[in-house]
Amino acid sequence: MNGPALAPDAWPPAPIRTERLVLRASEGRDRAAFVELFASPEVGTYIGGAQPREELERAMPEVPGQRPGVFVVECGGVMIGTVTTLDRPDPGQAEAELGYLFLPEAWGHGYAAEASAAALDWLARALPGTSALLRTRSANEPSMRLAAKLGFTEVKRYEEYGAEQWLGVRAP
Repeated sequence: MNGPALAPDAWPPAPIRTERLVLRASEGRDRAAFVELFASPEVGTYIGGAQPREELERAMPEVPGQRPGVFVVECGGVMIGTVTTLDRPDPGQAEAELGYLFLPEAWGHGYAAEASAAALDWLARALPGTSALLRTRSANEPSMRLAAKLGFTEVKRYEEYGAEQWLGVRAP
């Protein structure tokens, strides 16, 4: 990790409970949902495309997503997505990047907003003074609305992966 560093005893945290969700560290029982998430054509629309299921089945570790800042989002005891808070920080900066992926059947229920807000609250406690970054394709209207709802403001737009990208920041 190049950006902010967690204290060794800060990860994994106790599960975070919201009104409808649980955010927790990954477990072996989540493997099939991780494969489904990354193989989904709908999920892949804004992240460079779906990955081949056979390749994922072969390469996916027994406990995927097992690194600091990666939360499994669970609803009713079932994994519906992930939220990350320490992915791709810039070296030497007090910044962390928020990311989220949800299975298509979880879309449109406000789960991304609920889980992202809880993860940002955790980040503020775990790494006080850390700004959060969010990157998304500007054409991804639901993610653009979520960024605004969570208090991110635009820093810049740029071209990457053959499409216009949006970078926002949320001050600590």
